[in-house]
Amino acid sequence: MLYHWIVDVLFWIAVVFLVGVYVSWRATRLDRLHVRVETARAALDAALVRRAAAALELAASRLLDPAASLVLATAAHEARTADADNREFAESDLSRALRAVADQPDFAGTVAGEGGDGADVLEELSSSAAKVAYARRFYNDAVAQARAARRKPLIRVLPLAGRAPLPDFFEIDDDPPGI
Repeated sequence: MLYHWIVDVLFWIAVVFLVGVYVSWRATRLDRLHVRVETARAALDAALVRRAAAALELAASRLLDPAASLVLATAAHEARTADADNREFAESDLSRALRAVADQPDFAGTVAGEGGDGADVLEELSSSAAKVAYARRFYNDAVAQARAARRKPLIRVLPLAGRAPLPDFFEIDDDPPGI
């Protein structure tokens, strides 16, 4: 009788231990996903700032006509100074302004042919625009994984997410200009 009681107690201790290990593993995974979201957001913010800086550099380079420079400089300034609620709209406006400027006839040839830093400015702008698209894709992928993990029943029943806010997707028009 005592032997069965000891076996039952050991069995339940093992079950509680295994459940604890599993819950701890899930909480750690969720924490890592939230860290990944934060890291991806920082990389996205850096890519967006770099793209705005490249657009401002092009606008200030005197390689464009004054109207195009003004449109591009205004859109880049709005993107850099937008608050969190208007950031997606401002970044989409910058993408559209970049495409509008780049869609001018023989844009790349004119800017690169002016001598000086024209080709370097175009290369920087093209590179930074492509990095924005990649960074946004990585960020949205991290958000999707974190949201999927937070939908699991165990995460919802036990408050394993703590007080961390549910991450939001970053949706912008990030099609790069045709340079």
